[in-house]
Amino acid sequence: MTIKVALAGAGAFGIKHLDGIKNIDGVEVVSLVSRDLEKTKEVAAKYGIGHVTTKLEDSLALKEVDAVILCTPTQMHASQTLACLKAGKHVQVEIPLCDVLKDGEEVVDVAKTSGLVAMCGHTRRFNPSHQYVHKKIAAGEFNIQQMDVQTYFFRRTNMNALGQPRSWTDHLLWHHAAHTVDLFAYQAGSPIVKANAIQGPIHKDLGIAMDMSIQLKAANGAICTLSLSFNNDGPLGTFFRYIGDTATYIARYDDLVNGKEEKIDVSQVDVSMNGIELQDREFFAAIREGREPNSSVAQVLPCYQVLHQLEQQLNG
Repeated sequence: MTIKVALAGAGAFGIKHLDGIKNIDGVEVVSLVSRDLEKTKEVAAKYGIGHVTTKLEDSLALKEVDAVILCTPTQMHASQTLACLKAGKHVQVEIPLCDVLKDGEEVVDVAKTSGLVAMCGHTRRFNPSHQYVHKKIAAGEFNIQQMDVQTYFFRRTNMNALGQPRSWTDHLLWHHAAHTVDLFAYQAGSPIVKANAIQGPIHKDLGIAMDMSIQLKAANGAICTLSLSFNNDGPLGTFFRYIGDTATYIARYDDLVNGKEEKIDVSQVDVSMNGIELQDREFFAAIREGREPNSSVAQVLPCYQVLHQLEQQLNG
């Protein structure tokens, strides 16, 4: 049976999903939703997608659509995820699940009673680099003492990953910190019991802090230090240093080196080197097998509970 998919959001991240899905058998994108109709038609033509619309409800009304992938602005994630579930569609929403905790909690409640697969795109769980470390931990060969993470961008104007103007404002806490807060608890195999945050000055135009520092502690004693910036005019992206009891690993997206910068071959960790494709493979496998996926909305909710606590601290 072919799983038929609607994809919402034909921006930088939507394209990554379309490229990943091309490599997955038995899956077809049949509907594309995005704000700008002409641009959406161009993308649809390139990927051979028959149905194009600017409204998610048009795609949800299509009987043939089994599942939806949401790559839309952060502020729409929770409400659109609920709309998909209520329409009887399996759903994968890009990170973050929500930017208000109670919205995320509602998604988890509705997903639980729906019997549908509801997953959040916490890609770091799927990147081969982090999977390699996860397997070492699962095998009892490595335990995290500290994670030291830097998430750095140069984004003093409101641009997306393709350098195009954004229609919404990105957020260091609810979007970028979510990756690391979830990954730390997942890799430590232990819930976060302490969290502190401080932020730098609020940007006069964007209305958000451009710099932030977060400290986390897991129940098992592991700690994490996360530095985030939209001001950094240097190497961009996120760099993860795992300091453990038997080794040090440094992960950069899908690449991994040891503490001496010697490359570790992660090409055999999974069927692909592309984290987004692996994330999509898990989504479709969970649908076929009728099971909870890794990175289900229920599994990632604790991350958003921590972000909520940090937001209270920062606003206090």
